Amino acid sequence: MKSKITSLSRWVGSGLLCLSLTVQAQEMDEIRAKAESGDPTAQVHLGLACKNGFDVSQDMKEAVKWFRAAADQNWASGQKNLANMYYQGLGVTQDYAEAAKWYRKAAEANYASAQNNLAMMYLEGKGVAQDFGLAAQWLRKAAERHYAESQNLLGQLYLGGNGVEKNLEEAAKWFKQSAEQGYASAQNTLGYLYVEGMGVAKDYSQAIKLFRLAADQNYAEAQNNLGKMYENGQGVPQQYAEAVNWYRRAAERGYGGAQNNLAIAYALGHGVPKDSFEAYKWFALAETHGDHNGAELFKQVASEMKPEQIAQARKLVSDFIPKN
Repeated sequence: MKSKITSLSRWVGSGLLCLSLTVQAQEMDEIRAKAESGDPTAQVHLGLACKNGFDVSQDMKEAVKWFRAAADQNWASGQKNLANMYYQGLGVTQDYAEAAKWYRKAAEANYASAQNNLAMMYLEGKGVAQDFGLAAQWLRKAAERHYAESQNLLGQLYLGGNGVEKNLEEAAKWFKQSAEQGYASAQNTLGYLYVEGMGVAKDYSQAIKLFRLAADQNYAEAQNNLGKMYENGQGVPQQYAEAVNWYRRAAERGYGGAQNNLAIAYALGHGVPKDSFEAYKWFALAETHGDHNGAELFKQVASEMKPEQIAQARKLVSDFIPKN
């Protein structure tokens, strides 16, 4: 809270600006003094400040120095942050094996985010041999400590039977726990399970609720799924215009499936006026993601256009920048 107050005070006037900078300088001097005296909490704080350029000059090598100082004292947050630096190659040469080593040290100290990150390395086979079973073990440790990302990933493993025996009910259990913490990917996947009746009783209304929660976090796949529910009239009255609204949001974020669905809407005039140019543009964008659904309709749309229109649409495709 103090940092927010002092940051805001910079905009009030030169007098308060000087006072703010003095307060921040004093705080950083105190942190540095504690770090230099061997306080691992201060060392991690100073490392983060150096990494992010908070109240000090951004210096990745200096950040590594302080994270290592804390890590060498078996301080889990120092170990985890040092692992992050090795994983990203910040201030050190990128080294996945070294990252895995430090994640493991922090994970063995029950640091949930490190357990999650070590599991990810086993899933991806980075710095360690790929091993879904070990990934599941570390994910479970973090999931049981209420780490939402791990709960979601553990659900995915149960859903696909990777590293664990396939169990849809167990998958749904972990997705629910993650979704209740607001994790958008889990909300979206759990919504899909309710649509299909996999591991849970089929419930379109519950699916709509979950898709909307994730869609409101700008999770593109959920926006597309919500659009499909409106298009099909599942759990809501059929509304093509509302379907197009959600397809467009996901399409503008670069989601290929939604771009294809939006193209079909323009080609058929469902929820929007029929528009061959817009249909062509969105079909072409979807193809850049390998989505060829509606290929025959795409050919029909192209046959209705002049060469200069196609060239113009192709230019828009090449210039397309997804929204954040």
